[in-house]
Amino acid sequence: MPREIARAHAAACRVESGKGFRLADRSTRGEVEDLPRAEAERLLGEGTKRLADLQDRLAAQDRHALFVIFQAMDAAGKDGAIKHVFSGVNPQGCTVHSFKAPGPEELSQDFLRRHVARLPARGQIGIHNRSWYEEVLIARVHPAVLARQGLPEEVVTPAIWQERLEDIAAFERYLSRQGFIVLKFFLHLGREEQRRRFLSRIERPEKNWKLDASDVSERRHWDAYQHAYEAAIRATAAPHAPWYVVPADRKWLTRLLVVEAVVEALEAIRPHYPRLGPDALARLGAARAALQNEEAD
Repeated sequence: MPREIARAHAAACRVESGKGFRLADRSTRGEVEDLPRAEAERLLGEGTKRLADLQDRLAAQDRHALFVIFQAMDAAGKDGAIKHVFSGVNPQGCTVHSFKAPGPEELSQDFLRRHVARLPARGQIGIHNRSWYEEVLIARVHPAVLARQGLPEEVVTPAIWQERLEDIAAFERYLSRQGFIVLKFFLHLGREEQRRRFLSRIERPEKNWKLDASDVSERRHWDAYQHAYEAAIRATAAPHAPWYVVPADRKWLTRLLVVEAVVEALEAIRPHYPRLGPDALARLGAARAALQNEEAD
């Protein structure tokens, strides 16, 4: 069945343990000859409808929260994935935060704080477009970013990246113990595909605003970023906070695999509408009788 095929491909992207993980072993295109594009796009539509139903139940039950992180190189399609995958959800129960470079006030605080302040409440879906992982990615690749944080000299040692990853892993474990479903997506884009997408943004005037010259210059650090992502996934992948390393060279495939992973995670907790007890049902019965009597009058 097509849905089972899509679920199997999504499951193959899941990383629950960093032991032996190598980013170079993961395809950026995806080997999905058994899943034609037209079928994938149909399944995406079905998946968004199923997600909307699950979100309604999640909100009504008001017990768990779904927390979704998106990380990727520039032009990997994070914005598009969020737009398409969550297109059917109720905006009242979903928040999206896109994190840019921290400002002066945020730089004077610990690196987790601005992200913690925007976590979803119970019953809600929270999406972070970039996250606390930027503090072990861009800050690791560019020492000047770390220097701007004004940390005490004694904590800025070669061990700082491993220490930060330990802190992130511990906090994600804490979130899971509070009823958060933590899902982390790394949209795995190939270097050549990024080049093509950058050129497309230059050649299409309506897309010019999406490309900054600094985005192109960051390509010089491609290998350093790949190393940083690999280290982050190795250190923080866990059954309660898995990574999904999703091929990003084909957007239609990326979006399908993301929606399948999200839907499967919500189905696992079986959210349901609250069931009323005898007293509450009796009160509803009395209310119905009163309303019916009004009509008779």
